[in-house]
Amino acid sequence: MASIQEIRNSHRANGPATILAIGTANPPNEMYQADYPDFYFRATNNEHMTDLKAKFKRICEKSMIKKRYMHITEEMLKENSNLCDYNASSLNFRQLILASEVPKLGKEAALKAIEEWGQSKSKITHVLFCTNSGVDIPGADYQLIKLLGLHSSVKRLILCQEGCHSGAMVLRIAKDMVENNRGARVLVVCSESTVICFRGPTDAHMDSMVAQALFGDGAAAMIVGADPDESIERPIFKLVWTAQAILPDSEGAIEGHIREAGMDIRLSSDVPKLISNSIKNALVEAFDPIGLEINDRNSFFWIAHPGGPAILDKVEAELGLEENKLSTTRHVLSEFGNMWSACMIFILDEMRKRSLKECKTTTGEGLDWGVMVGLGPGITVETIVIHSVPLS
Repeated sequence: MASIQEIRNSHRANGPATILAIGTANPPNEMYQADYPDFYFRATNNEHMTDLKAKFKRICEKSMIKKRYMHITEEMLKENSNLCDYNASSLNFRQLILASEVPKLGKEAALKAIEEWGQSKSKITHVLFCTNSGVDIPGADYQLIKLLGLHSSVKRLILCQEGCHSGAMVLRIAKDMVENNRGARVLVVCSESTVICFRGPTDAHMDSMVAQALFGDGAAAMIVGADPDESIERPIFKLVWTAQAILPDSEGAIEGHIREAGMDIRLSSDVPKLISNSIKNALVEAFDPIGLEINDRNSFFWIAHPGGPAILDKVEAELGLEENKLSTTRHVLSEFGNMWSACMIFILDEMRKRSLKECKTTTGEGLDWGVMVGLGPGITVETIVIHSVPLS
């Protein structure tokens, strides 16, 4: 009989986890930020709150967001007036929508990733689902398996309510899955909906108003595996190293609490400062074990979670990043808003699309070493060092 070590070794992959395909999806309802204050106060029957509307309009203007996508429509709000009241009990209705729509949106992104991968769905061995938008049992991971018609033996895992950094967290977990399970192909899906946190206006909590101006709906999916068969699979990015850190003195700076009126989001005005004070130390701790130097930061391409323009400005300044280093992040923020866990995968997808265009004439961004930085409640910094697979 083989030894335990031999059995263990036989089930481990030889190479690193690799992203093999990416797909994204949004609901069809497109919301332009310039029009959103009028929609928001009209649809929630609060047009009399003129001073607050003026403040909200300024928040939207400073958000650097051009448009977002949302499942919520004016018709839905008219039929369910409790969503329009900041304090009204509405969780039951929200959960009914989310239990259906979160896996459905995830399915759209998953089908695009599977199509790009080009392999049979039967080769998927694991499903890793991530959402901050509602909790149900059995969860969205189970529903996705049914929607896609995957085999009942597919191993599944769901992450709920982890925050915006969970877009990087799922990749850390997927890396461990595929590197410790030879031949594994993990379908990673992040699906988010603002149905969980949409609330009517209030002048008592301006952090809630900031949240209403930032968040959008979206889903992103990836196929992750190790030791790709390059005759039938096209590797995109290798996942080289991961790290996680909680920033000092940041407890309570970013919070989300599920209440009868939906998710109550609390965002301290100190968040950009807290991140800028400690982001460099967090990255040094992430880089040191693999011998990367933080001083080489402008030689990397950057996939940073777009928590908001003030956070991006602080990160850019503190790390001394060149102006173009966060341009892909800012583009996704402008086109989609903050889509929580899905956002970083949207940025990764946009980065590789830009690289494909640039590689015809030069070595562009996204064609060498890169860093993914997820920022979320805690304040938690999730770091992944990645490397682009050279184009053949």
